[in-house]
Formats: sequence, structure tokens, C-alpha cells
Amino acid sequence: MFLGELEHKKYMRLALDEAAKCEPTPTAFCVGCALVVRYPSAGSPVILSTGYSRELPGNTHAEANALAKARKLSTRDLAALFPPPTYPKLTLDDLLHHTDVYTTLEPCSVRTSGLAPCADALVDAHVQRCFIGVGEPDDFVNCEGAQKLKDAGCEVVWVKGLEQECLTAARRGH
Repeated sequence: MFLGELEHKKYMRLALDEAAKCEPTPTAFCVGCALVVRYPSAGSPVILSTGYSRELPGNTHAEANALAKARKLSTRDLAALFPPPTYPKLTLDDLLHHTDVYTTLEPCSVRTSGLAPCADALVDAHVQRCFIGVGEPDDFVNCEGAQKLKDAGCEVVWVKGLEQECLTAARRGH
């Protein structure tokens, strides 16, 4: 196993820890997500935010929650993560362009609730890469989230070796 693979599994494990916080329900998956910034001049990756399904009110999904929490970071919060003068005044949009998403389950491409799909939110945020633990099973909808991301120019990476663990986490409560 090479260093990059170990690093990716580390962040996927963080996403799995988030999924474990999710209140199970028989009609939805338990998903965890971590947003990790790899700013070009940063020495090492920085965790921007995390999220899990139903963490925020309104039948919310993990990726949308992680993005919502990142969007609530103040200028002071961002400066604490990327302190001046080493870094220029970075905006959240600057950081999202250098963000990798780690999600235990493929981001949704359609929501039966009528809410915006997570794949669309990630595309709108212009994230660079999306690391996915396992594809979304066809339990509820036919998901095409990974393809939506690819079509928008986001690199999609399937993290090998944690598929069963991610699927078990997703189906907790079913």
C-alpha cells in the first residue's frame, strides 16, 4: 500500500466515523463525509468540515451538511486554518477549488424528497476530487452521482478495500 492510499483510507475512516453518528432510518442511508483541503502551498491536508446524514434539520445528506457547515465558517475561522501571512486572504470558494470530498456512499443524483442532489451541490462548489467508499445501491433510486461529477470535470476516485464497511454503515437500521 502506498502513502497516498493510506492517506485516502485515513480520511475515508473519518467519513465512516461520521456515518456512525447518523440516526438510522429504514427509508434512507447512513452516510458520512469529510471535506479535505489540499491548498497548493500547504504542507499537509486540512480538514475543512465533516457531516453526516440527517445531522442538520430537514432530511439532509452528509455531503450537503459538510458543505453547509463549511459555508458557515467565518473569515476568522478560515484564517485559523490557513494563517496569514503564509496564505493570502483565502475565501471559502478559493478553498473549495482545492477540496477533496471523502464520502462513504456515492453522492446522490436524485432526491425523492425534492431537495437538491448532493452531486449537484458538489459540482456547484467546484470541488476538485471526490473519493467514494461504495456506489449507492438501488434500494431507493437509480443513482448516477459519480457520473454527474465526472461529467462536470470532477475527478472521481473509488477507494478500494472499504466497500463492505461503507455499505454496512449505509444500511444500518435497514
